[in-house]
Amino acid sequence: MARASAGARLHFGFCNLSLSHERLYGALGLGLAEPRVVVDAEPADRVRVGVSTLTADPLVRDDVREYAAVAVDLLGVDGARVAVRETLPRHAGLGSGTQLAAATLAAVATAYGEEPRIRERAPALGRGGRSGVGVATFEAGGFVLDAGHPTARFTTDRPADGEWTVPPVAARHGVPDDWRFLLVRPDADPGRSGDAEDDAMRTAVERADPGLADRIGGIVTRRVLPAIATGNAERFGAAVAEIGRLNGAWYADEQGGVYRPPVGDVVASLSDAAAVFGAGQSSWGPTVYGVTDAANAGAAATAGEAALDEAGVDGSVAVVEAADGGARVTGGGDGRE
Repeated sequence: MARASAGARLHFGFCNLSLSHERLYGALGLGLAEPRVVVDAEPADRVRVGVSTLTADPLVRDDVREYAAVAVDLLGVDGARVAVRETLPRHAGLGSGTQLAAATLAAVATAYGEEPRIRERAPALGRGGRSGVGVATFEAGGFVLDAGHPTARFTTDRPADGEWTVPPVAARHGVPDDWRFLLVRPDADPGRSGDAEDDAMRTAVERADPGLADRIGGIVTRRVLPAIATGNAERFGAAVAEIGRLNGAWYADEQGGVYRPPVGDVVASLSDAAAVFGAGQSSWGPTVYGVTDAANAGAAATAGEAALDEAGVDGSVAVVEAADGGARVTGGGDGRE
């Protein structure tokens, strides 16, 4: 049996949505140590999928069956028995789709003693079509800035599945050991995915103000990258929060404001908390992130609970570490890790 285990990821936003610039998208994000996806696989005569009772969403089984079928086809094998032991909430802003797809492929490939080749094969699984952060954090964790896609190739629609390459990593940095990340997940509808996400992104790209991309570029080069390189959590948090606000201006018509309701109220509350150095919406939400450190972790968690109370919604609060590496893949034909 082979096992693949990968942490969630945060998505801080894109560098550019305007067709007037040479490259489109260009995502910033960061790998988390938890929550995690855990997938087991072993060779079989056909695709068989089991899901742990701890994984409540019944659609997870359908997702994994699709990913496993693609993996089996890519590898040229008969089938696989796949068991999902842990997974992320679907469409919550934590990268559930990419991490589950990559973990399924990695587990099936390793069960047969084959290299997963995640980056090469991710497009066949429908992953990496805009952001390359999920693939990059699966590979190596840390903070990631990807290079985006050529604008002339993508325009307002992404190509069909399998007809792109995952954006290359433009910059990657390890995250200091004492940094922590507050995760506040309000009980709200899932974020956009599938056709609804494609439609929203198409509209945003068609209307995107190129001036916002110029402002974001300055923040990335003069604030985000120096902050992660020097280990300054306060400056990093403030910088990625500003990028999130600017991204929200691109999406305001599509999600009902700079942040989708009720995320805006939670972000506003956390932004007033001294223990939180910067807060924003991860991807389409509803997960809200906050940047903090080990010394302020307890106070940040308290601020997260208070933010939910002030917004008048239930939800969950956790403080987690960044991933210090990529996915863990064990077992298989040659027992490698």
